[in-house]
Amino acid sequence: MTRFFKPVASVFLAMLSACAVASAPAPARTLADAPQPWRAAAPLQTIITADGTTDPAIRGVWRSRGYGRLLRIDERGVTQFEIGATCYRPVTSGEALSAMDSVSYRYFRLLPGGDSAIFQLLRGDTNVVFDRLEALPEGCTESPATTPQAVADAFLDAFESHYAFFDRRPPGHAERAARVRAAIRPEMRDAELWDALAGYMQGLSDSHTKLIGNVGGERRRVQDGQGETLPRMRAAEGGESAWLIELIGITMQKLGETAHHTGNDRIVWGVIDGRVGYLQVFQMGGFTDREDFGSAAWAAAEMAEFDRIMDEAFAAFADAGVKSVILDLSNNRGGWDKIAKAIPARFTDDAYVGFTTVTRGSGLAPFPHMIEPASGPRFAGPVYLLTSNVTVSGGELATLSLRQNPRVIHAGATTRGAFSTPLAKRLPNGWLLELSNEVFAAPDGSVYEESGIAPQVPLAVYPADAPVEGHWRAVERLAAMIGDD
Repeated sequence: MTRFFKPVASVFLAMLSACAVASAPAPARTLADAPQPWRAAAPLQTIITADGTTDPAIRGVWRSRGYGRLLRIDERGVTQFEIGATCYRPVTSGEALSAMDSVSYRYFRLLPGGDSAIFQLLRGDTNVVFDRLEALPEGCTESPATTPQAVADAFLDAFESHYAFFDRRPPGHAERAARVRAAIRPEMRDAELWDALAGYMQGLSDSHTKLIGNVGGERRRVQDGQGETLPRMRAAEGGESAWLIELIGITMQKLGETAHHTGNDRIVWGVIDGRVGYLQVFQMGGFTDREDFGSAAWAAAEMAEFDRIMDEAFAAFADAGVKSVILDLSNNRGGWDKIAKAIPARFTDDAYVGFTTVTRGSGLAPFPHMIEPASGPRFAGPVYLLTSNVTVSGGELATLSLRQNPRVIHAGATTRGAFSTPLAKRLPNGWLLELSNEVFAAPDGSVYEESGIAPQVPLAVYPADAPVEGHWRAVERLAAMIGDD
């Protein structure tokens, strides 16, 4: 359940293409007595060993449960196939079309007997269970048909097999697929095929589900479900970048000499009126300028920088004697789930389950994601969490986890309602489809996909008539409420 993003030099550029999320529900939740293979799995190992070859224990052919993926692992490395109604190795130019498209499995944990294994992109990431096959299934090809019909069939099969939220985002697959099939013709051009597939996604309202590809030398992207505020600001004079620059400028001015703008522009913190700690996180990662995105070294550097910033901020809060902290996630665009869990870890002295995940078609029990108290400075007083309809993905996972903490009061506006990590699937012609296949839920089983998480204390954060000034007004109103406690 890693939501990857490519680090960029500025948070402003990153936010222009930030991902949105969806958490969904689909079939009834998996029974609690369903398999929990992570409990019996062997210690984590790297697929590629120190000498550059693969670990012999993991070589062979493996098929996933619930993700429509097949891995062929030989001495030289890992080759991924898409498998469903057909089995193929997609045509690619070698260029990653998205952050999720740029990473591959790096770790594994063998299950007893060696016939199944858990694969992960990063340490502590989603447990994707694969089963060993004797050989590559008959019909799997490295030269897939790329006709309009073949591409459309793979596209529709991916949605039918893996999309988890048609019950929350109607109409369902059958109606959408009928529109696509009616448009497909053998002689149609790429642009016409693109329009047909894009039509399937119209009104889906899921920002984690998107189609990306090159058509006639032009990069195209179809993505719905951006909420109300972002489309409005992108259409305004100066666009989203100007809005963000003004927001941060006012925040820094109001925080005065206590203001810190750090973490590669992704974190702002300070103290309000000498009595309330303030921490705003714009993105769950990208705190360094490293370009080895997704690697173990990248992950370690990201966590080290995040912890350094949090240590400094929370030590300053303690020195100032603050009695409450405002945690501002109202402009958080998501990112790495490990950071989303590390934020609530700074506000608890006890471990607890923040949320659970289960993948459609996996047959596994929901996996509990623990929030473990951070080893560095923590804050044990009242926390006032601020969100808006911009808050999405990893920002919503942090919100969901924080809502399990009785000392957290949630204010602002309802979050976007997009939780699921995007499942990236290359179509036979090289276009990339990302869709939501994982169901994120609160420990009690409540799912907030599409609906979002509603605050306990409603506040307008980015009103249409004051999208810049309105934000700090909301912060000041929250600070005034704290003063009345």
